[in-house]
Amino acid sequence: MFLYKLILSLFFLLMMIHPSVVNTHLENYEETVLGDQKTIKMRAIAPGNYAMGSMGEGFQNKGVQSPQHEVYVDAFWMSEKEISWEIYQEFLYREKDHIRADDYGDLVLEIDGLSAATMPYVNFNVTNHPVIDVTQYAASMFCKWLSAKTGRFYRLPTEAEWEYACRAGTTAPYSFDPNLIDEYTWYADNSQGTFHPSGLKKPNSFGLYDMHGNVAEWVLDHYDPKGYDAASDSGHFFLRMESLYPRVFRGGSWRDPKEALRSSERNYSSPKLKQRDPQLPKSLWWHTDAPHIGFRVVRSNKILNLDEMNLYWGKPIQEY
Repeated sequence: MFLYKLILSLFFLLMMIHPSVVNTHLENYEETVLGDQKTIKMRAIAPGNYAMGSMGEGFQNKGVQSPQHEVYVDAFWMSEKEISWEIYQEFLYREKDHIRADDYGDLVLEIDGLSAATMPYVNFNVTNHPVIDVTQYAASMFCKWLSAKTGRFYRLPTEAEWEYACRAGTTAPYSFDPNLIDEYTWYADNSQGTFHPSGLKKPNSFGLYDMHGNVAEWVLDHYDPKGYDAASDSGHFFLRMESLYPRVFRGGSWRDPKEALRSSERNYSSPKLKQRDPQLPKSLWWHTDAPHIGFRVVRSNKILNLDEMNLYWGKPIQEY
């Protein structure tokens, strides 16, 4: 197991340091999910270096965001908004899998063989809002399904990619003037105790909406309480297949104070997210107690084979 983990760790680290890319100059586009009725707007994110993490930024720093360290991020695309309930329902119901994108890409993946999500035990999702209560595994399987429908490789972002996109070239605690916070985000002081449709607030300079607040967002990484200590493998995507908890989600949400919305802020999953799930085993797909967590997708600019893609999508880990 140790050797397996070491190989995976080195693989993902090398992919970050020495990426194999098709093109570093990307263009925005719309991904077709279902004819011309449902699309996902994808924003092109240019490559670059940035200081990941926090040096305190005027708030109490618990150490999980430090030490601040420089990270290189390759070019990628990120969805302009959090994935909506309407889009996620297409994956949930699987009634129109036969409809593929007109400009189908190069990835050949049999869609009929993909795992189908179960219906939620309790559904708090709302039309025209981001999908919520999904597990990280469910979000990753949506990415795999979207990849099969479009022929393009979609996945969740790494922590490094997510923070890079959230900061949008800034180095302050937020990607906006904190005096204008109500113009950019839904959080505890203005959300009226609930989440809202994506895109009602102003985007950051990369054109991404709700990176701060509204619903928090799953990323690929496991959470390490040691922060970014070089001795702990933190700060890089390190896949531990045998560990379900804790997984990282980012961005803060509608129920959090403004301090939890900082670009560097990290949060993590625990079994409490399923404490009201009466099923045995508990659902692979739904967190009954996570009405504040959703996700957005990225499209990689790297050339990968299917085995490598599956490492990013991951495997189910049953919870009893």
